[in-house]
Amino acid sequence: MDMKALVYTGPNQMTYRNEEVPTPREDEVLVEIRAVGICGSDLHAYLGHDERRPAPLILGHEGAGIVHGGEWDQKAVVINPLVSCGKCDYCLTGHTNQCQAREIISMPPREGAFAEFIAIPKRNLVPVPKGMSLSTASLAEPIATGWHAVTKGAELSKRPLVESKALVYGGGAVGLAAALSLAAQGCKQIYLAETNALRRETVEKADVATIFDPLTEQVVGENTMDLVVDCVGNKHTRMGASAAVKPGGVIIHVGLQDSLEGLDVRKFTLQEVTFAGSYTYTMQDFKATLEAMHNGALGALDWIQERPLSDGANAFDDLLNGRIAAAKVVLLPEG
Repeated sequence: MDMKALVYTGPNQMTYRNEEVPTPREDEVLVEIRAVGICGSDLHAYLGHDERRPAPLILGHEGAGIVHGGEWDQKAVVINPLVSCGKCDYCLTGHTNQCQAREIISMPPREGAFAEFIAIPKRNLVPVPKGMSLSTASLAEPIATGWHAVTKGAELSKRPLVESKALVYGGGAVGLAAALSLAAQGCKQIYLAETNALRRETVEKADVATIFDPLTEQVVGENTMDLVVDCVGNKHTRMGASAAVKPGGVIIHVGLQDSLEGLDVRKFTLQEVTFAGSYTYTMQDFKATLEAMHNGALGALDWIQERPLSDGANAFDDLLNGRIAAAKVVLLPEG
């Protein structure tokens, strides 16, 4: 049986075409995708900059949908796209995101969720809270990434979040999620740097941070931030984070735009700055995020733009050319 899918077929090429419906393995179920977000890593792959995602490949890992078959038949679920082995020390101690055998949908050998159906282990599914739309539920993955980063930063910081000044780089879904998570976890002084004017307008509506353009505004001084969360991850944001962090402060690096230059390692050494990477989330983070979304702790979550999956190629082009104000574009399969 065939399904419609948006397939990455080469640099700057997305093709909407027929693909075979995946066959679930013994421990897996089939999920009909109803909503799937476009992530920065999808854009990175689309440009041909991610050797881990070779064409042809179905991208997309921020999915929510309806289970087909088994004891959860017709249940609305959100997908945790990180598939771990479940047996190693990392998995057994709850650090599934550090599993050395981990796989993620949208990266071989697992196809992604820009499709009508996906096969995924049942343990990777979390029921959608009653009353939550599937488009909203699909935000759980990027928000969980921001939640995990903030939680990690709070654990490493010498100062409680309620007493901290925090800076977030990036006003996309993960950056906005980090700002919302900071506020939900008690931080009162939050700054967010975003160069795209349309995105700044969207983030300002959330009313949780002082928003500024780091290219033209000097809002944050050197040695002023207890915690910096870099959700962009390029040379310029790493330079900004290195300058802004206080002596003894913490930088959490989330973004993966590039891997070169920008860190002031001399300052980190002389001023005992803690620098830590943050990758995805644990299942505990994922469930905590969904609960925070459900109880309203993360705001209205109305910063998405919905588009048909068949219009995905245009959505990619609009995102790359800064024509979209929304922090997240969610694609809706039409099947």
